[in-house]
Order: sequence, then structure tokens, then C-alpha cells
Amino acid sequence: MNYELFIGLRYLRGRRRQGFISLITVISILGVMIGVMTLIVVMSVMTGFEETLRDRLLGINSHISVLSAGDTLTNYEAVTDAVAREPGVVAASPAILGQVMLTAGSRVSGAVVRGIDPDRANRVLDIESSLRGGTLQDLKKTRTVEVDGRPVDLPGVILGSKLAYQIRAGIGDPVQVVSPLGQATVMGMIPKIRRFVVVGVFESGMQDYDATLMYMSLADAQRFFDIPGAVTSIEARVKDVYQAENIARNIQQKLSATSHGVPYFAEDWTKRWPSLFSALRLEKTVYFLVLLLMILIGAFNIISTLVMVVMEKRRDIAILQSMGAKRRSVRNIFLIKGCIIGGTGTTLGLLIGYIICVLIQQYKFIDLPPVFLVTTVPVRMYPSTFLLVAAASFLICLLASIYPARQAAKLDPVEIIRYE
Repeated sequence: MNYELFIGLRYLRGRRRQGFISLITVISILGVMIGVMTLIVVMSVMTGFEETLRDRLLGINSHISVLSAGDTLTNYEAVTDAVAREPGVVAASPAILGQVMLTAGSRVSGAVVRGIDPDRANRVLDIESSLRGGTLQDLKKTRTVEVDGRPVDLPGVILGSKLAYQIRAGIGDPVQVVSPLGQATVMGMIPKIRRFVVVGVFESGMQDYDATLMYMSLADAQRFFDIPGAVTSIEARVKDVYQAENIARNIQQKLSATSHGVPYFAEDWTKRWPSLFSALRLEKTVYFLVLLLMILIGAFNIISTLVMVVMEKRRDIAILQSMGAKRRSVRNIFLIKGCIIGGTGTTLGLLIGYIICVLIQQYKFIDLPPVFLVTTVPVRMYPSTFLLVAAASFLICLLASIYPARQAAKLDPVEIIRYE
């Protein structure tokens, strides 16, 4: 064993009459450990919240939406095929989006209609996993219900759970969909009203969507909004959500190049909620920097520990130098001791932080109020987070060890031996 390492390890334990220094060493290790542990837990929880929010939003929204400069896309099948062939795209499906009023009896609520192709939509949107009743295939069939005392065949719609509750409508109940645009007649504008039957209810966990969104088949949406053979957008899903921006740019360039003057616009998910995810990333960065101060406190403990050890070991240092030890070796002894303290605290912090994250993830014992998107604290752990925290902690501890080590190397052995 290198003698510098041997002496550095030996200096971790103070003499029996200098047990106070050993106590400070333990406190230094605990300070670094608590800082690293807290940082690991907080970063994993913040990452969990960010990715849970992203997954929830992208479960009911497409990764990329392709729009035309006009209000509708008439050649949507050709555009859908072109988008689906783009490298990185998993699936593509046409869609129609519009705003309506939804009534059931005397209850009225505003709603957003999303017309989808039941055969292709679930490859783009994660709808079926959020259904609490009914299936997407029910949108393709009419259902016979009794309206005003007579049987009527009505097309189906799927409502968000909050929306269904607001108008007190359940599966099998008829509802009226009212278009605010209406129809032009000799008597003026008359609202367009169509009857549908509720064939399913979904619950995404996003209150804004559950309270406003409803699905109907693409064909029914085309008839209701009076756009036969057209859609408002093409929605696509990609393999890697973080590559959506580049893929959207490529799609827009290729479609615009072959559109004969009709421009297309491809919007990825990062453009829809830029402030939300920017705020989450900023918050996670601020937490990282603030909690890094806890490790810095442990680093100050390392400085005080090493300074006290240098004061205690003045005669030992003088004897080592008189025996031929170089100043660099003396400096390395105390750097090694500081690194051992920092490395031990960092390792214990990483281990305990990992155990706490696993316990939170496994047993879900921290409940959250209904205002959040999830009922328990979400945790997502990645090796990159552990490596970043470990590197930052070890670097701080190393820097904290430099000053005491340099002061130890500057001691004059002649003066020490003469007067001590």
C-alpha cells in the first residue's frame, strides 16, 4: 500500500485523547451523506413528476400534428401515408377537432369534439387504456335508444368522466351536440343540432381534458361539421419523444416541397406547452443548486476537520519531512483523507437515497391531494442522475480538501521540531 494512502487512512482515526477529531470526521461524512441523499430523492421525484405529466399529456395528445394553411386537409389519406413513412414515426391517423355545446336534459356544457378513426387512433393516442366503459369500436356502430317515447338509431360518442358527470349522462344515454356555427337559412343562422348516444367514458387523470373532451368517429365528425372528405389535422406518434421536434421539421419540409404551393405546418408536442415544461426544468435546476448547498455545508465540515488534524499532526508532519517525505506527499496525505471522507459520504448518500426512492416507488406511502395528476409521489431513477450528483459531491469535497492540504505542505519542519 502506498504510504500516503496508509497515513491518510490512519489519520481518519484520532488518538484516544483526541476523540473529538474523530467525531468531527463522522459529522463531516454524515453532512455529505445527508446532502447527497436528499439531492437524489428530490431529483428522482422531480423527474417523476415531469415524466408523469409528459406521459399523461402525450397519452391523450399526439406527438406531432400536421396542419394545412387552409382550415382543412382534403387529401388527408395521402398526407397520412407520407407522414407514416417518415423515419421515426410509429403511426399516423387523421383527426377532426371542433368546439360544440353538449346538452342532456336541462344540463349544458361546453366541449371539444375530437373526431378519430377508431381503427387507427389508438396507435397514435393511448385512448383504450383510459376507457372506463365501452370500446373505440363502439364508435363505428349505431345504437338503438328510446327518445321521446320512440326508438331511434343514434351514432355513438365517448365522453370524459367529468364531462359526463356535469351533464349527468351515462353509457346508453342520448345527448345533443350543438354546433355554435350553425346553418344559414332564410330565417338567419340556426344552430346545428345532432343527437348521439354515449357509448363509453374515459378518464385520463387530466381534469381539463376529462371535463371538456369527447370522441366521435371520423365519419360522424365529417358529417356534423359539414366537411365531407376532409379533416383538420394529421396526428402522428414517434418512437422517441425527444426527437419529435426534428421529425416534425423534416415532415414539414417534405410535405411543403411536394404540395404545389400549399404550405403545411408540423407542430410537435414541445411547441404546445413550452412554458409548462420549461418551468418544470427550471424548478428542477433550482432544486439541484439549492440542495447542492447542503453538500457544501458538509464540505466546510471537511475543511474544519482537516485543519484540526493538521494542527494535531504538526510533529508527525515534521518527522515525515525530516525522513525525506516531500511537500507534495504531505499534501497528498490530506487530500486523500478529504477524498475518503467525501467519497464515503457520497457513497452512503447514493445508497440510502436509492433505498428511499425504491421504498417510495414500491410501497407508495406518500399520498397526494386530488389537485395533483397522481395519487402518490412518482419516482423515476436514472443512472445519469446518480452520476451527476456523485460527480458534483466528490468535486466539492475535493476542492474543500485543497486548502488544508496546502497549508500542511507549507509547514516548516525545522521550526516545529525546534519549538515542539
